[in-house]
Order: sequence, then structure tokens, then C-alpha cells
Amino acid sequence: MSDPPAKSVPTPSGPPLRCLESGQLLRGQCEVLIRHGDEIYRLRHTRNGKLILTK
Repeated sequence: MSDPPAKSVPTPSGPPLRCLESGQLLRGQCEVLIRHGDEIYRLRHTRNGKLILTK
């Protein structure tokens, strides 16, 4: 099953921002690793439905 396309969200001062569903990033997992430059971050979906991004 393919992910829905990203949508644009208007902003008050600038071009629209791309908006992704959390499921597009997590793809059924509870956590994913995100590389940003030389750093690795962990994005976790908690049992309470929150998202936590840690370094």
C-alpha cells in the first residue's frame, strides 16, 4: 500500500510548507532513525500517541 502524497500547509509569512503524515515516516514501526548531517536522531511514537525526537 503506498503512502498518501505530502500536502502543503499555508504559512502566514512565507511559502507553504510540505506536511507529511507521521505514518509516512514511521511506516508501521514505533521508531525510526533520522540522519541530519553528522548526527543521528531517534523519532519515537509513544504508547500515549505522542512523538518524541531525541538526539
